[in-house]
Amino acid sequence: MEKRLLQLPKNNSFLLFGPRGCGKTTLLNAVFTSKKTTWIDLLRPATLDKYQTNPDLLIQEIEGLSSKEKPSWIIIDEVQKIPKLLDVVHFLIEKYKINFALTGSSSRRLKQQSTNLLAGRAWVSHLYPFSFSELPQKLQTLDYVLNWGGLPQLLKYSKNSDREEYLRAYVYTYLEKEIQTEQWIKKLEPFRKFLPIAAQMNGKILNFEKIAKDVLVDSKTIKNYYEILEDTLLGFYLPAFDESIRKQIRKAPKFYFIDRSLQRALEKNFEPLAKQTGAWGVAFEHWLMTEIYKMNVYKKRNYELSYIMTKSNKEIDLVLRKPNKELIFIEIKSKNAVNADDCKTLESFVASESKSKSKAYLFSTDPISKKIGSVHCLYWQKGLDILGLS
Repeated sequence: MEKRLLQLPKNNSFLLFGPRGCGKTTLLNAVFTSKKTTWIDLLRPATLDKYQTNPDLLIQEIEGLSSKEKPSWIIIDEVQKIPKLLDVVHFLIEKYKINFALTGSSSRRLKQQSTNLLAGRAWVSHLYPFSFSELPQKLQTLDYVLNWGGLPQLLKYSKNSDREEYLRAYVYTYLEKEIQTEQWIKKLEPFRKFLPIAAQMNGKILNFEKIAKDVLVDSKTIKNYYEILEDTLLGFYLPAFDESIRKQIRKAPKFYFIDRSLQRALEKNFEPLAKQTGAWGVAFEHWLMTEIYKMNVYKKRNYELSYIMTKSNKEIDLVLRKPNKELIFIEIKSKNAVNADDCKTLESFVASESKSKSKAYLFSTDPISKKIGSVHCLYWQKGLDILGLS
């Protein structure tokens, strides 16, 4: 198993969220090797039926054990399948001091049912597809990550055709198992039509009304579709930056799929990316944005992420903010040799806004570090390292 960056709690119960196929179960299998660990896999139909019918059965089973037989850890895979089990878990933590590791590939049912989220007794962790440094060394190349992303299962295949088949099956499973089975939407066909459009809109400022016209539904439905993507942990919003939180909420966000391969699968486009083309540049921005998002969580840097539209209608890709700390403005370019033209938007924005407590960076594939005006131009890996995100 490849080493993961996420450090799981050792002496406290926790909820581990992550999209399907990101390696949650594999990680837990590697960490929890003691014989005093009990596993409950709710993806197994018989197990699901057993506890769905009677969640209190778990209490009865634990109370039927002697003190020597009681497990020190109980792992429940895909706990969102039976939200009522969390009440049972709460009781067992309080009475018997048993630790629980609970995994989930969706928070939607838990939120919808206002489920007891254990009142802080279980910490919350998130696992994502592989980051760059978690991949096997031979696959730590931009060519691989921009084409195939970081889903662990793809490492088992050496042929691109096999990777394509896995991703097609992944999307089908998502539609059939996550969406249709859970009955989160009344009609599946409009959602099917929405997904490739959402993939095309990846990393772009969202116009819900326009997307609604393309899908032939209303904008409220489109917002619900994006909420489903977010709740099933397949992507995240990047809000528009504003000093005022109230104004920020009113501005249109962007949405990024959590992994490059998911976007490509939804677009049904597996053509190899040619280096230094427009498509390569878009892919590089998407991948680096997800890398920053993941590392911000793993390294607990607590940056607030957003993008900004300047008064001259120029976009700045990313803003990192902490309360009462300097603002960090970042542009992303897939260029092997950056120049002053690439820094114009950042340079003029920082100068015009008089952002005294700010820094400006341009992350690229240019191996030579340089400073152009007030903009620090760095190779992307060095840039992440300076920000504590590597």
